[in-house]
Amino acid sequence: MNTPRGTGLPSTTESDIVAAAARLAAAQHTRTPCAPVRDVIGADDVAAAYAVQERLIAARLAAGATVVGRKIGLTSPAVQQQLGVDRPDFGVLLDDMRYDQDTPVPLSRLLQPKVEAEIAFVLGWDLCDGPLDDAQVRGAVEYAVAALEIVDSRITGWDITFADTVADNGSSGLFVLGTERRRLDEFEPVTARMRMWLDDEIVSTGTGAACLGDPLHALAWLARTARDFGQPLRAGQIVLSGALGPMAPLPAAGTVRAEITGLGSVTATFT
Repeated sequence: MNTPRGTGLPSTTESDIVAAAARLAAAQHTRTPCAPVRDVIGADDVAAAYAVQERLIAARLAAGATVVGRKIGLTSPAVQQQLGVDRPDFGVLLDDMRYDQDTPVPLSRLLQPKVEAEIAFVLGWDLCDGPLDDAQVRGAVEYAVAALEIVDSRITGWDITFADTVADNGSSGLFVLGTERRRLDEFEPVTARMRMWLDDEIVSTGTGAACLGDPLHALAWLARTARDFGQPLRAGQIVLSGALGPMAPLPAAGTVRAEITGLGSVTATFT
């Protein structure tokens, strides 16, 4: 991945990036949350934050993981305002982050999990050339599917700025996809409505419009950004397009189920 120039601070050094990555990697390995990394790379150094993310992903790839897609975060205006940013971010999805609906998710893999219901897009075409506008992006989607993203943070108490969450791979954890697939001539993401339950309690509701105005707008943003970073989106990749409603903490074992109109439901059981 090639970090765009001109977005970082010259005071951030390679040794700072190595130190921040080591802190986050140790937190993941020991299952013990760590201090934020903004004291090392700064709170607003976008280039350094993505460089840390890249270093962490490279280590996981070297250990045998493979890239299966991307996740988009910070698509909610309320969350952007909370962190003082005006843009989304992204993380990388790896094959070892995916669970099937019928496979229990062990809480031992997570530190401080929260769950979001999202629309996932699976691409049928590369998104590397052309304007990468909404029309081109829509045409590249093979199908949409309901998804649960289990977001997590290696940083104590979710005490994060934009740089902290980017460095931490977009505060990613795991994800689960539903089984009902819909082409975009059958399903309109922006009009979707979502409800999510933790056991028998509704813990989140929302709509497609809550995701950057339209989940396809989020996908178009990612397509352009990924190309700028030198790693364009490719056919077959999964894109988690962003939360349709508030994320819900996962304090203990239980079952999370989300329904998205037009896409059916998706379920994950945590043990």
